[in-house]
Amino acid sequence: MEPDSTPSSSSSTSQEQQQRRRQICGQCERPIPVCLCHVIPTTPIKTSTHILIVHHPLESQHKLNTVRLLPKTLHHVTTHLSRKLLRSHLTHTHTHQSPSSTTIYLFPPSPGSPAVSLSELKESLNSNGGEGDERNLRLVVFDGTWKHAKEMVKASQGVLEGLGAIRVCLDLDVDENTRGETIYNDELLLRKEPLKGCVTTFEAVARCLRVVEPDNGEEIERILVGILREMVKLQAAFLKPVKPRPKLLKMSKQNQFKTS
Repeated sequence: MEPDSTPSSSSSTSQEQQQRRRQICGQCERPIPVCLCHVIPTTPIKTSTHILIVHHPLESQHKLNTVRLLPKTLHHVTTHLSRKLLRSHLTHTHTHQSPSSTTIYLFPPSPGSPAVSLSELKESLNSNGGEGDERNLRLVVFDGTWKHAKEMVKASQGVLEGLGAIRVCLDLDVDENTRGETIYNDELLLRKEPLKGCVTTFEAVARCLRVVEPDNGEEIERILVGILREMVKLQAAFLKPVKPRPKLLKMSKQNQFKTS
């Protein structure tokens, strides 16, 4: 009886698939099967807002982290691998900003630290006048898990206060007793957010730029959301079903018992 050749053929096909998955695109730096070059602008979009991202070292290792796509999409983005904002980070921007620059940072409010909503920020920017680069706006974004982001903001308070930075939140409430979704619902569900009102950094920047960019904010948001939507669609074939994070669910139940 001749040996069955099917197993070796199947094994060869499997190895070829794994090899292809390991191949990385030289442009978007993502695996070939989930390459996003077809939706990323060939030339990064120029913005009047200068975006400074403080990227937590542990978050940078996550395969589904979206921050690495921002410098490929937007021109004025600087990323720093750090657990807090440092003064030295402020000098490494794409262009020089004057001392009169307005600095805002994205983070939900807390009882001791109120935040301005995007709607309120828009009214303030419009009433103060200034168009395009005249606004001298710097957006600081802390990228990490919910726990790490809170630690990063707390550790950065000295620098933020020295800049007179304004704490800005999306027009959503963060609820520590409710599991999270995204503001675009399941269509952009890449990683289940730990709490209601939390979103990916990519998504938060898109929402913010819609408001603060005076000329093409809506168009920038549309492009960013399109990239995230495509990323989710391509990644869906390789993702396991998303489950709530056990520790956060346990905390949520404990909080519910405390408030009941």
